[in-house]
Amino acid sequence: MPVSPPRPKGPPLNALRAFEAAIRLGGFAQAADELCVTPGAISQHIKALEDWAEAPLFERRSQGVVPTEFGLSLAAPFATAFDSIGQAVRHLRSGAEQQTIHIAALPSVAQLWLSPRLPMIRTALAGHRLSVTALETPPNLQRELFDISIFLDTPTGQPGETILAEDVIFPVCSPEVAARLKSPEDLLNETWLYDAVWADDWDRWLAQAAPGLKKKPNGPHFSLYTIALEETKHSAGILIGHAALVDSALKSGDLVAPFGEQVATGKALTVTVAPHQKASKAVRQVLAMLGGD
Repeated sequence: MPVSPPRPKGPPLNALRAFEAAIRLGGFAQAADELCVTPGAISQHIKALEDWAEAPLFERRSQGVVPTEFGLSLAAPFATAFDSIGQAVRHLRSGAEQQTIHIAALPSVAQLWLSPRLPMIRTALAGHRLSVTALETPPNLQRELFDISIFLDTPTGQPGETILAEDVIFPVCSPEVAARLKSPEDLLNETWLYDAVWADDWDRWLAQAAPGLKKKPNGPHFSLYTIALEETKHSAGILIGHAALVDSALKSGDLVAPFGEQVATGKALTVTVAPHQKASKAVRQVLAMLGGD
């Protein structure tokens, strides 16, 4: 009679993925952002992995977590392993009869900057499909199934990154509201709108363009920049505009920049091509149409 004893099982793949991200990024919160889960979920995965390995991988301290020496020794082999998985999955996808170009973009960039350019790209690449995913943080193009990422963030200088435009900010409003504004001091008589992601935009602009003006903190806050911009068009108040995102509204006359003072944020609108797609003719075409070539 054959014997089929239970075989030893390895740890769950999700636990390994959580550990690799945490050790590479330097914390549970950062790993949670990349993997789109909560820090608590990362903590549970790490605890399960430590129980399985019967060895501590992180030290829990009041200021956060710190990898143990043993945990650090595993960083390189696990990074290599997940890089290899990413390459294998991309190779698997390359067998599709009709290829898809996958683009990841910041939600506001996808809606306000990329969307008007999609018809041109779609027409030029009739033999390909386009997929756009809105993400709050840039993806890991070495691993994730994206070919291009477009974000308004601090340039990293990584290979494949192209700066399309420096990020400069300034107040924008409807023509109706602009008619009441003669100087920055007149801003105090109006409603200030805030974007939740770029909550310090007003502080940044005031510090350089109108240092004597005190911020009005109680204006409406919006989690989506696009909604804040629509409210601005409808004369609900004044918003700090990011040049790349408000350019079309300024050209159409829907919005007005009442003051000439513009402030550089140190960030930029960047497009980054995944390492495996640098030689792709279709991706190079997209890059050229986006202004990155």
